[in-house]
Amino acid sequence: MRQPRLSSVIERRLLVNYRVAPDAAARLLPGALRPQLVHGYAVAGICLLRVGRVRPSWAPEAFGLRSENAAHRIAVEWDGPDGVETGVYIPRRDTASRINAWAGGRLFPGEHGRADFEVRETPGQMRVALETRDGDTRVDVTVEPSDELRGSELFADLAEASRFFQRGAKGFSATGSGHHLDGMELRTDAWQVEAAQVHSAASSFFEDPDRFPSGSATLDCALLMRGVPAHWQPLPAMASG
Repeated sequence: MRQPRLSSVIERRLLVNYRVAPDAAARLLPGALRPQLVHGYAVAGICLLRVGRVRPSWAPEAFGLRSENAAHRIAVEWDGPDGVETGVYIPRRDTASRINAWAGGRLFPGEHGRADFEVRETPGQMRVALETRDGDTRVDVTVEPSDELRGSELFADLAEASRFFQRGAKGFSATGSGHHLDGMELRTDAWQVEAAQVHSAASSFFEDPDRFPSGSATLDCALLMRGVPAHWQPLPAMASG
């Protein structure tokens, strides 16, 4: 079955980014992918995404759905037919939506687990917390919008960070079969990123010493997208080997 192109509005996309030892990141990747390095570090993180008006591109906005979602990501590169390509590998996706959990991997790419979210947003601060239903993953992040990117060792300024993540619009997700990776590309003509200052960040994924030995994953920066119209284009599956 041909999977539809989806239209949506990114109501909030919070990217919490870690600089990671390349060997630690490489251990988490399928064979077709390798870490994309910035100043000698791999780049990984958590995407905390609320999307609204999600629907097949041919459907009216009135039929669109709204959901809270999370994706753990590692920036990657691979050898394509025309040279090196870049994107992200997503070892797990989670959602508060029963519909997304059922449809992911069936009607559109990307298998999702279920998670319970707690969100508090004011003009000056934002907290997003989640716990997955399988008990494997917990996240609790509090940020505030900032006029500039501060303290990052990965990116010199907001413009450099924005370009990096804009080029990583192709995402390939792990699947239960392990035989292939589902692919989806984010497309928008209104790309806009804000800096965010992290007040606190806890992640059982990045704090797991089996995945990331002590000192191999360090919080670097956070970025925020709000009110951005976006399309999600299915990509051909990628062999995982």
